[in-house]
Amino acid sequence: MPRQVLFIYNDPIAPEALLGETFTELGFDVDTFEVVPAKRASDPVVHVTFPDPTRYDVIVPLGSRWSVYDETLPWVAGEIDTVRRAVDAGVGVLGVCFGGQLVATALGGSVQRSLAPEVGWHRVNSSDPDLVPDDGPWFQWHFDRFTPPPDAVEIARNSCATQAFIHGSAMGLQFHPELDHKLLELWIDDDRNRGGGDLVKLGLRADDLRADTTTHVDDAARRLRRLVRGFLDKVAG
Repeated sequence: MPRQVLFIYNDPIAPEALLGETFTELGFDVDTFEVVPAKRASDPVVHVTFPDPTRYDVIVPLGSRWSVYDETLPWVAGEIDTVRRAVDAGVGVLGVCFGGQLVATALGGSVQRSLAPEVGWHRVNSSDPDLVPDDGPWFQWHFDRFTPPPDAVEIARNSCATQAFIHGSAMGLQFHPELDHKLLELWIDDDRNRGGGDLVKLGLRADDLRADTTTHVDDAARRLRRLVRGFLDKVAG
């Protein structure tokens, strides 16, 4: 029977992208759950009933333009509980950016505004290259960062933030291994619609992000396959 993975959309513009392709290649059936449907994207204050995580082999909370500590998001508490239930049951949990911050919070860590936000392709230093290959940069777009939970093992970091940790059957990532060109354009368009806030604030140009992505995305997709295999073998397994 095929293994099952659930991707949790915490934002309509943050789908699974290359992560979906990778899990499919590894024989998983893919399911998705929209916390905030696209039609409610500008009004995220909604009641949410999350799927039972124990129906799945892996759940993947994805990114979001919002913050885990945003008190206008009443569904965050329900997702935190879902993550805890998954880890308690031994279900694999792979949190990505906002999702990684949510996993950190669920397991006793914390999230705070970063003094050194990262947008673009940035190197990380890994103590476990089977889990986080560090032979190339990973894409980042974050203004918050997490402190890993007690008893977690930090497995990657750079000068700006902890970039990955493991705790039981969970792994939290600060970077975006799922990024492809289509996803980048969604984020650039959203930033432009908000007045170019993030890129202007950091003195970045959209065309430079596009060019860097063309340079790095194929190799990053190869490293993503290694990351997911390592997660399945050493964490979720």
